[in-house]
Amino acid sequence: MKHAREIKVAILAIVCAFLLFFGLHFLKGVNIFSPVHRYVGVYENVGGLTEQAPVYIRGYKVGQVEHIYYDFTQEQAFRVTVSIDRDIDLPEGSSMLLISDGMLGGKAISIEVPVTANPVYIASGDEIPAAVQQGLMDKIENELLAKVDSLVASVDELVGTVQSQIAGGHLQKALANVERISDDLSVSANDIRHITHDKLPTIITNADTLMADAKIVVQDVKSADIQGIAQRVDNVLDTVQTILTTKEGTLGLLLNDKSLYTHIDSTVVSVDSLVTDLKANPKRYVHFSLFGAKDKKKKKK
Repeated sequence: MKHAREIKVAILAIVCAFLLFFGLHFLKGVNIFSPVHRYVGVYENVGGLTEQAPVYIRGYKVGQVEHIYYDFTQEQAFRVTVSIDRDIDLPEGSSMLLISDGMLGGKAISIEVPVTANPVYIASGDEIPAAVQQGLMDKIENELLAKVDSLVASVDELVGTVQSQIAGGHLQKALANVERISDDLSVSANDIRHITHDKLPTIITNADTLMADAKIVVQDVKSADIQGIAQRVDNVLDTVQTILTTKEGTLGLLLNDKSLYTHIDSTVVSVDSLVTDLKANPKRYVHFSLFGAKDKKKKKK
């Protein structure tokens, strides 16, 4: 029992070392008691991927990133080793896709597994194809940079146009035109102020007078006996209608006696015949007039 104390210390040190090793792996998310498959993917840029980042298959976490090795002398500088559950075998055609994990820009690995009828599985430790999926923030950044580039080009074009206008003297002419327009506006404002102070009260007074006269006219129209006037007009119209329809009055006889129309028509026909004969034989009537005049002279003697 001479070395019992030293043996206890050694056992305690071994237990502490084991607990430390287990604790560190536990904090990293590595279960040392569970066997895993390891696969390697090669990337040119990992975009902020870190060890212990999750590994997904169709959105389900199946493992984590175990190691990231880098060699900046190579174009494909990063070798990423992932460990997944041992009961998951990857068929040939699988690939490691670097994706964005969440809105904050974290990175993760998504393993794309094809569906095949008779799969041939990849051995643990082999290298599989790797690719990078553009995340939401990357798309926003690229679109924003494209818009910024177009905006910068537009600003450059605008600055060039302004410089050409200044060099050609167009800006001075535009400023002179603006100054002249400002003077014209000042004159117009003075005219409007003059009209407002001098003419507007008179216009308002005349408008008030006109409104008062219109009110008087409206009141006169309201006070007029419109109904009585309409009744008297109806009576006059009835009287005229009675006169025109009765046969006893003079006007009624003129309008309703057909014999009067016949006599007038025959008289007009006789006059027309006389005028026609006068045009045809004017000498007859001249001769009659001359002889009639001579006989009268003889009788006087």
